[in-house]
Amino acid sequence: MKRDERRQAIMDILIADRAVDLDDLADRFAVSKMTIHRDLDDLEQAGLLRKMRGGATIETGTQFESDFRIRELQDGEAKARMAAAALDLIEPGMTVMINDGSMAALLGAQLTQKVPLTVITNNAAIIERLKDASRIRLIALGGLFNAKFNAFFGVLTETVLSELRADIAFLSSPAISGLGSFHMDESVVRVKRAMIAAADRRILLVNHRRFGHSALHRMADLSDFEAIITDAPPESRTAIDRAGIALTIAPPVRQQNPDIKETTP
Repeated sequence: MKRDERRQAIMDILIADRAVDLDDLADRFAVSKMTIHRDLDDLEQAGLLRKMRGGATIETGTQFESDFRIRELQDGEAKARMAAAALDLIEPGMTVMINDGSMAALLGAQLTQKVPLTVITNNAAIIERLKDASRIRLIALGGLFNAKFNAFFGVLTETVLSELRADIAFLSSPAISGLGSFHMDESVVRVKRAMIAAADRRILLVNHRRFGHSALHRMADLSDFEAIITDAPPESRTAIDRAGIALTIAPPVRQQNPDIKETTP
């Protein structure tokens, strides 16, 4: 197997299993551990994984988030459920703001069901999907393009946001710890905070796997959001329940019905 093929195979395993073991990879591909070390080093340098003792992972760390291209291949069913629950909060005629991320990109692709809408976003996947959409007025936030997050950030993005106002904003976070949401990238945090400040209603979309984890920068307090939509009950939600923060567990898409949502007031 050629080097590029082996590295692609390693990424395929990571997408499926979220973590790999160095010894197992050496045996699987019949190469030395040093060869696998070099493979993992190069993939880490490309921002595709995070090395750890004895292997590697694509799970979020305090300073690591996997590449957008990886995340968009993960947790499809969970994202579909959250997108459907979020879509229920949107009404025709609204101005909707959506941030970066693969979960947000899936929601953005479904906005044509709620036209007419004005959509404000820095998410390149949403911009590409909606640029020719009928009855959607698209405000594409410019700035410095970040390929890892497939979105635009920086001073220009923040300045434009300061001049806009949305009825509702959908934001995501890779880490929830206690009553706070966190992110590993400072430039991303600044844009998300600008979106929070520019919206009348703020909704947090977060995979249940993200609870119980932290990252380098505090993004916002959970109390800054009107509701939190997730795909399954987090392992621990005691602090959230005690604080009286609404947590909505998105039901299976085929059963989408407001009456069967589990919401903790």
